[in-house]
Amino acid sequence: SLLTSCLLAYLLLTYWLYLAKLSSVGSISDEETCEKLRGLIQRQVQICKRNVEVMDAVRRGAQLAIDECQFQFRNRRWNCSTLESVPVFGKVVTQGTREAAFVYAISAASVAFAVTRACSSGELDKCGCDRNVHGVSPEGFQWSGCSDNIAYGVAFSQSFVDVRERSKGQSSNRALMNLHNNEAGRKAILNHMRVECKCHGVSGSCEVKTCWKAMPPFRKVGNIIKEKFDGATEVELRKVGTTKVLVPRNSQFKPHTDEDLVYLDPSPDFCEHDPRTPGILGTAGRFCNKTSKAIDGCELMCCGRGFHTEEVEVVDRCSCKFHWCCYVKCKQCRKMVEMHTCR
Repeated sequence: SLLTSCLLAYLLLTYWLYLAKLSSVGSISDEETCEKLRGLIQRQVQICKRNVEVMDAVRRGAQLAIDECQFQFRNRRWNCSTLESVPVFGKVVTQGTREAAFVYAISAASVAFAVTRACSSGELDKCGCDRNVHGVSPEGFQWSGCSDNIAYGVAFSQSFVDVRERSKGQSSNRALMNLHNNEAGRKAILNHMRVECKCHGVSGSCEVKTCWKAMPPFRKVGNIIKEKFDGATEVELRKVGTTKVLVPRNSQFKPHTDEDLVYLDPSPDFCEHDPRTPGILGTAGRFCNKTSKAIDGCELMCCGRGFHTEEVEVVDRCSCKFHWCCYVKCKQCRKMVEMHTCR
C-alpha cells in the first residue's frame, strides 16, 4: 500500500546509522566495500564509491550520534536504546515525533563534525584546513594554524544525509520535517564556531597572537540540540502560493527559526514495551531517582507502576593523596547505597 511504501521510505532514512555497528570490521577501504555496507540506499552507495576515504569518518559520525543520543536521553523514558538491526533505533524514528527530530538533527550534525575533524587532522586528500581564514582579523590578531573546514563537513553531510529527500524533490510534510531538522543539527555547529588562540612572545607574553576557528566540542553540540528538542515546535503542512511550508500548528506560537527542531506527531508515552514498535522497550527495570520530581524521578520514569528498592554495595575511590612526583594514590571505600528500579 501507499502507506507502507511511505513508511519504508522514511525507515530507510536513518538506516545508514547502522554503519556504527561496523566498527569492528576494519576500515571502508574500496568501492566494493560500499556495495556490501548494510543500511545504505543506492544513492548513498554511489556517494560512498566516489568518497571511499571519507566513509570511515561517516562511520565514526554514526557512532558519535548514537553515543550522544544515549547521553542526552539517559534520564528519559526513551533512552536511545539501539537494536542489532536496521534502523538502529527501531521504528521510533519512523514517526514524526520530537524524538525523531532529535535523531535526524544529531545524525546530520555528527557527520558534519566527524568529516570536518578528519579534514583538519590531515586524514583526507580531498580537504584540509579552511584556507579562507587568513590575514589579520579586525581585532588585530593573525589568523594562522588550522581552522576547521566546517564548510566541507556541512556540504558532505547535506549530500549524504539529505540524499533521499533531495533526490525525489519530495515536499511531503515528513520530508520537509527531516530536511529542516537535519539543517538545524548542522546549524548547532555552524552557529557556535569559536576562536581559539595561542600567544607568542617573551615568557609567554601576548606580543603576537595567532588564532584559528574551531568547532565546539560535540558534547556542546548535543546540549544545544537537546535544548532545541525540549522547546521543539509542533508544525503542520500549509501551502503558501505554490510552495509547501511547515508552520506552527498553534498559530499563537511564534514561527520557528532554522535552528529550532520541528515535529508533526505527539510522542507515545514510552511507558510499556510495544512489540509492534521495535525500539519502544518500556521502562520496566530502569533505574530511577527516588528524590527527583523530574522525568528521571521514580514517579514519572515508572509511569505510576511503582518501583523496587534494594541495597547494593558500591566501591569508590577515596582518601586520594598526591605523591611527589607525580601520581595520585587512593584507597578503595565500600559503602551500601539504595538503588531503585521501575516495576
